Amino acid sequence: MEFYDFFAGGGMAQAGLGKRWRCLYANDIDENKGRCYARNWGSGHLRIADIHDVTPTSLPGRADLAWASFPCQDLSLAGSGEGLRGKRSGTFWPFLRLMEALQAEDRPPRLIVLENVCGALTSHGGRDFAAITDAVAGAGYLVGALVMDAVHFLPQSRKRLFVVGVQDNVHIPTYLMAGAQLATRLWHPPSVIRAYQQLPTNCKERWIWWNLPVPGPRQTVLADLIEDDPTDVTWHTDAETARLLRMMTPRNVAKVEAAKSRGCRMVGTIYKRTRPDGFGSRKQRAEVRFDNVAGCLRTPRGGSSRQTIIVTEGDKVRTRLLSPREAARLMGLSDDYWLPDNYNSAYHVAGDGLAVPVVRHLAQHLLEPLVEAFAGGEEAAA
Repeated sequence: MEFYDFFAGGGMAQAGLGKRWRCLYANDIDENKGRCYARNWGSGHLRIADIHDVTPTSLPGRADLAWASFPCQDLSLAGSGEGLRGKRSGTFWPFLRLMEALQAEDRPPRLIVLENVCGALTSHGGRDFAAITDAVAGAGYLVGALVMDAVHFLPQSRKRLFVVGVQDNVHIPTYLMAGAQLATRLWHPPSVIRAYQQLPTNCKERWIWWNLPVPGPRQTVLADLIEDDPTDVTWHTDAETARLLRMMTPRNVAKVEAAKSRGCRMVGTIYKRTRPDGFGSRKQRAEVRFDNVAGCLRTPRGGSSRQTIIVTEGDKVRTRLLSPREAARLMGLSDDYWLPDNYNSAYHVAGDGLAVPVVRHLAQHLLEPLVEAFAGGEEAAA
């Protein structure tokens, strides 16, 4: 099976799709991510360029799948709020024009997958999601959306939206579809239901409730992925750890004390967040969790977005930054995945990527059966 990878980053779509898939063309604008991609997947099919500069002649053959993890910053609830009009998230439009151009050349990808933050469902009151759905449907695809949380596969809370389009001449096996009343709420939470209800009639007529199986129990917890003596980060001094503890509210301090009282090694994470202080101002706080799941990895813009590890063993408390290798593990990447030496560069590749087993689950239970159904239909026609 063959695919194009747009906004490819470090190649985590490739990692998740796996050995059954061959990438015909990969594109990203970020040179650092491009170096990482090339070290892990080769550079022969990779082009580092603005997607506005990519033309249909750049894209060889006819792919089964076009994957596009287009930038999320303008659609994120914490972002600029510009939505699809923004410079970054607005790169959806040149991607869509490429798909339309391939359609005109009679070689459109049979499948399209768009991946983004869940804020895309509500951006501009749902109008951005409606625009995305309408554009994909208008390019000749039936379309549906799922929210998939990495926590079902990895010890990281990471909900992401996947919009999956299939050419309207592909026979879709009935087991891949569910009626609105039977759609699995694991993949179709209320946010997806509400976004669907706001779609115009023409989009609803081309909508599919994709049906994926529920995954088995997760096999790892955060503590499994955290090293006692990482080589790429150092433990904080006692003073630095004490400063973090002073930034906690009594409720968060109580969580640390409860972990200490267990008497055994307990691994948690800390995020720095700015919260109201009750006096009309805002104050930076350190918030801790000991549920053996990491918070969502983010790109390291300013120190506050970096996740901190906290380890207690009886009365002993240690803290440090999450290492890039640990971040890569939280995305489902193997330890032989090459990362840049620079901390921020490596963390950016991981934090801005895809959860590998989520992609694998989507590929195994939806994308691959759809490609096989299309191939089977071609053979029957022949």
